[in-house]
Amino acid sequence: MDSKRDKEQDADFEKITALLLKSRTGEFDLESILFLKCRGLGIYDLGCIGECINLERLDLSGNNITSLAPLASLRLLAVLNLSANRISTLVCRSASYRNILLEMFPHIKVLDGERVVGRGSDLYQLCKDIDDTIKAGLYKNGQLPEHPDCKPWVDDSYWEIKRTNNAIIEEAYKQFSDVLHECRLLNNRATHMISQTERSLSLKKQPKQYAV
Repeated sequence: MDSKRDKEQDADFEKITALLLKSRTGEFDLESILFLKCRGLGIYDLGCIGECINLERLDLSGNNITSLAPLASLRLLAVLNLSANRISTLVCRSASYRNILLEMFPHIKVLDGERVVGRGSDLYQLCKDIDDTIKAGLYKNGQLPEHPDCKPWVDDSYWEIKRTNNAIIEEAYKQFSDVLHECRLLNNRATHMISQTERSLSLKKQPKQYAV
């Protein structure tokens, strides 16, 4: 039984169907699917994937996908991986590929393993710029050309620990400490009551002794 199921999972799927989606996610309703991984299944037709309108993370890498149209309704996607698909050879080499997907998915943060929005995206952009510079032949004598107008990423005071005198925060800390103290007292009281109860029960279980 298990071997048959493994063979079915390893088989190539030409088209995404509701049955395939439910079997891989365990969800009964397609709209309940938030995460989907269909890597390396030989898929070329995205079928009904557009019905998974609440999808947030989608991995379709290593398939034979040629069209992005069925993904248009997945407006909540934050992570998308389309690498190693036939679409890669057709579109990914174009400079418009990234812009098209950013417009299609307004909440996208990670595309094909690269963070494009949010914290860390600047690093990926920097690496891309370095690669482009090297490819353009501007990397000479082991050094990059200097740009006098370059500025640090962050201000000098960015790494300093900033202390706050906000009265609201101080009061919140105080209330939190009071709650923790009360929890410790309740825990000690509960432990004492449990100990007394266990002792009382153990005494009741002891056999009665009668004087002769």
